[in-house]
Amino acid sequence: MQIYEELVARGLIAQVTDEKEIRELINSGKATFYIGFDPTADSLHVGHFMALCLMKRLQMAGNRPIALLGGGTGMIGDPSGKTDMRKMLTKETIEHNIACFKKQMSRFIEFGEGKAMMVNNADWLLDLNYVDVLREVGACFSVNNMLRAKCYEQRMEKGLSFLEFNYMIMQSYDFYHLFKEYGCNMQFGGDDQWSNMLGGTELIRKKLGKDAHAMTITLLLNSEGKKMGKTVSGAVWLDPEKTSPYEFYQYWRNVADADVLKCIRMLTFLPLEEIDAMDKWEGSQLNTAKEILAYELTKLVHGEEEAEKAQQAARALFGGSGDLDNMPSTVLADEDFADGKIDILSVLIKTGITKSRGEGRRLVEQGGVSVNDEKVTDFTMSFNQSDLKNEAVVIKKGKKIFHKIEA
Repeated sequence: MQIYEELVARGLIAQVTDEKEIRELINSGKATFYIGFDPTADSLHVGHFMALCLMKRLQMAGNRPIALLGGGTGMIGDPSGKTDMRKMLTKETIEHNIACFKKQMSRFIEFGEGKAMMVNNADWLLDLNYVDVLREVGACFSVNNMLRAKCYEQRMEKGLSFLEFNYMIMQSYDFYHLFKEYGCNMQFGGDDQWSNMLGGTELIRKKLGKDAHAMTITLLLNSEGKKMGKTVSGAVWLDPEKTSPYEFYQYWRNVADADVLKCIRMLTFLPLEEIDAMDKWEGSQLNTAKEILAYELTKLVHGEEEAEKAQQAARALFGGSGDLDNMPSTVLADEDFADGKIDILSVLIKTGITKSRGEGRRLVEQGGVSVNDEKVTDFTMSFNQSDLKNEAVVIKKGKKIFHKIEA
């Protein structure tokens, strides 16, 4: 099976503009493609992870990826799928986030001479003259068509700022620039990017003529995968300081039964024949499939050693023996205690299990908190600093979230 057919079989393709040419380019290893990453945080998240896996898969087949960092577009913010305007980021914050992205991407993509490229659209977007953009680029866009675009649909009722309205033009210009400067002939993105991406395709054709048509190709990631990425974005990060390898493992270990094989097919590099054999699995076999999924993805992001530790910790905890060494943990400082004590609600906030005392109180009252496997019934209970110095305790939320605390 060739790479394009494999992408289809794994459920990664949703819509294409020129399927015959796309298939030929990808299967022959002649695609130079880009995926954009706006630096809205200081870590990539699971939504980005799906795109990185796709880039890795295509690079392994001989195609050339371009990781486009949105130092320019990040200053505006993509309105796609947003109910409100995104918080404006400073240049300093954007530059810091880009530096974090670069480090994380290098774990997945092989960059270097003749290999993958990493570019920042601030290098060309920030130097553009506004009037020139209006004349040279704005003239190629119909406002009527832009207002009908799916990416703006959700925002039209609540209000779409003129700032965000320009995002489509800037993203389209990115493809135009990459096409001219680097021979980039393909772009990938999620379903919510379809209108933005078509804008880039049309801009190239209008500016460079019909001869450029064969080289302007657009693909999209599977809509379900994009939706899953959005669900966890901002919650499950690739940075181990923000989401520990154990927590990352546990996220995938706890996916719904209906999603586990879909995730294995889309995100792991296991052979399709092996995955197809799992289609008949049911009952306890689905737990085995979830372990496979969690292990394979944790190994991809954090390495084999961390994946082994996370798996051993999870098995020990669910088996009742409680492996504390590899569990997410928080060390409480002297200032966290008042008169040598700290209450359970403060502990829940310190560990990140809850965001507020009110949320923690409701969780306790609903029977959702345990300490060393004993259910907490009193939200005023507290821990002694001296006891925590002598022995760590394990806080459990529900059946699947564990956290160690010590002083």
